[in-house]
Amino acid sequence: METFPLLIEAGVDIVNPFQVNCVGMDTKKFKKEFGNDLTIWGSSCDNQIVMPYGTPRQVKDETKRRIDDLAPGGGFIFAPIHVIQQGVPPENIMVWWETLQEYGIY
Repeated sequence: METFPLLIEAGVDIVNPFQVNCVGMDTKKFKKEFGNDLTIWGSSCDNQIVMPYGTPRQVKDETKRRIDDLAPGGGFIFAPIHVIQQGVPPENIMVWWETLQEYGIY
């Protein structure tokens, strides 16, 4: 998270991709520290581990947590971190979408 102040200083106001599973990434802390200056495009659910290998419950929990962490006050564009890859179970895609419908009014 140490590079975000430099991005802000350089005039960046939106970040995509925003990899939520990087070492040291804490989306709640990010929002508190940089949420007024940077919009996040993506990061709705970890596409590398949770979407392809997690259970539907894990996908729902991860997605809800990202909405709860990043959406308050605006500045969050709900989208996958990257393109949803081949091999992601259809039920995980559906629960991801249903979680947005349930909790994504922000």
